[in-house]
Amino acid sequence: MRIFSKNLRLQDITIMYFTALAALMVILVASYQAPNNAVEVSSLKPNLSRPLPPLPMPFRVPLDPRGELQLAWNVSYTNQEIYMELRVAELRHGVVLGMSDRGELTNADLLVLWDSGTQSYFGDAWSDSKGHVSLDSQQDYDLIEAKQKAEGYYLLFKRPFSTCDPRDYVIEEGTVHIIYGFLDKPLPSLEKLNLSEIRTGVQRVLMLRPDTPPPTLPPDVQMLDVVAPNVIIPNQETTYWCYIHNLPENLAKNHIVMYESVITPGNEAIVHHIEVFECSPDIPAVPGYSGSCDEKMKPKKLNFCRHVLAAWAMGAEAFYYPPDAGLAMGGPGSSRFLRLEVHYHNPLLISGRRDSSGIRLYYTPSLRRYDAGIMELGLVYTPVMAIPPKQHTFYLSGYCTSKCTQTALPSGGIYVFASQLHTHLAGRGVRTILVRGGKELEVVQEDQHFSTHYQTIRVLRKMVNILPGDVLITKCTYNTEDRSKPTVGGFGIMEEMCVNYIHYYPRTQLELCKSHIDQGYLQKYFNFINRFHGNDQCVCGEVSVTEQFSQLEWDEFTGEVLDSLYNTAPISMHCNQSTARLFPGDWDKQPIPAVTSVLEKPQYTCKRGKLRTN
Repeated sequence: MRIFSKNLRLQDITIMYFTALAALMVILVASYQAPNNAVEVSSLKPNLSRPLPPLPMPFRVPLDPRGELQLAWNVSYTNQEIYMELRVAELRHGVVLGMSDRGELTNADLLVLWDSGTQSYFGDAWSDSKGHVSLDSQQDYDLIEAKQKAEGYYLLFKRPFSTCDPRDYVIEEGTVHIIYGFLDKPLPSLEKLNLSEIRTGVQRVLMLRPDTPPPTLPPDVQMLDVVAPNVIIPNQETTYWCYIHNLPENLAKNHIVMYESVITPGNEAIVHHIEVFECSPDIPAVPGYSGSCDEKMKPKKLNFCRHVLAAWAMGAEAFYYPPDAGLAMGGPGSSRFLRLEVHYHNPLLISGRRDSSGIRLYYTPSLRRYDAGIMELGLVYTPVMAIPPKQHTFYLSGYCTSKCTQTALPSGGIYVFASQLHTHLAGRGVRTILVRGGKELEVVQEDQHFSTHYQTIRVLRKMVNILPGDVLITKCTYNTEDRSKPTVGGFGIMEEMCVNYIHYYPRTQLELCKSHIDQGYLQKYFNFINRFHGNDQCVCGEVSVTEQFSQLEWDEFTGEVLDSLYNTAPISMHCNQSTARLFPGDWDKQPIPAVTSVLEKPQYTCKRGKLRTN
């Protein structure tokens, strides 16, 4: 077969050669041009027609252990947008910032700043199930400014809470898992990037915060620092440090009206979260201690210091009590012993770093109108509430029944202004909802991206009034796909909890309003499942509940029947006074509260970004 005609002239061949060469050059040049819809950073010009972002940026958090990245932000509820400012201390060839369901590098919503070797670009991107990155067809991150300053390279941008892009993360109330990464070499094409091949990390924050201004502190306010005593941070990744702080003897009653963190300069990226607990007033003396909370030889009386006074996590701002309420400290019926617990996250294994971080309490002798109180909602810490193994999603619910609130609350009810959600390692989500007359009325607190590694007191955007006769249902979501045995309720970190500590006023004698399944019905479940699987030698009642759960043959049917049991069987109520005694009444074999009308989840109006042109 002839490829060329014998009559083809040399001139024709030359023309064809140079035409093909020119076409190849066009293809090569086009491949290094700016990706469609990505912003060429050097060409960014100030746009005076854009509204200026709300300033200052009141919320900020260091993202990485070295403090190379810091994220600051502000929230516009009117426009349903978040303005963000990312500071990169030393920009190399780019940076990645994103959000994903639980901090995964896969299936993440990303923004990327990268350079191709000749130009720098900014774009909205996403990662697939293997971590490969692609520029998004819809650009929802709006770059406002990119500037080199003395402190580092700054990116100022904004994004709606919700976009119309199914690949984008919806920013909502609760924990947001922020992922980040550093680009140490140029990228000729964004599609060459795989997040598994670069230095990355994860940080957790509460993005959406109340937009109410803080109240004014009284003129006679005093400060008390409950801080670590210049400890040397262990050179291990995770440390929980405990310290007993003694209040002055015969301290008169005061009201705590505010608290904030006190972080030793230079340790901002290592101090992960801090809590202050009041010890039980029934314990007359608690021995001094400064050491690991996990130390087996620590004084046993530290276990009686569980009443939360203050909680802070990285990125949280100062906590203010409402103008009419304060948390009592000192006076009759209180303890003069406080337990400080500091969580150090030291993945770089830094040695010799000293720390005196803690909580600064602001208190006043001028008592406010109401004492604030803390009430526990959810499930009792008991092994009768269990999660089957290998579960992607399993729900447990704890109830505060109408009978308990009718018995214990004043006629005007109580006002909830903050709460602290709590589970252990298998917890994935927590939701407390108010039910009145069988109808779900409003969500008290919810976090469907909950992490046990990020637990802090969260101020409600508006106070919730709980009346006598109301029901509070706290529902927790768990994942046990990585476990081969059932997970029972209890105090151990591999056991589970489902709790919401609500902060409210006026304080009542109701300190705990929780439930668990009636144990008689649980024994019927063990009998039935064992007979179903052909085991007539049931030892039900002869061994512990934990052992009975572990001896079951766990298959899909066993888990489904347990789920049905928890949703239908009678419950035992713990309607406890502050003395740990039950309020008078019959609290066993109570029916599960009926819900006849379910609250619809509010939807943010999504805002479509720029579509990429091909």
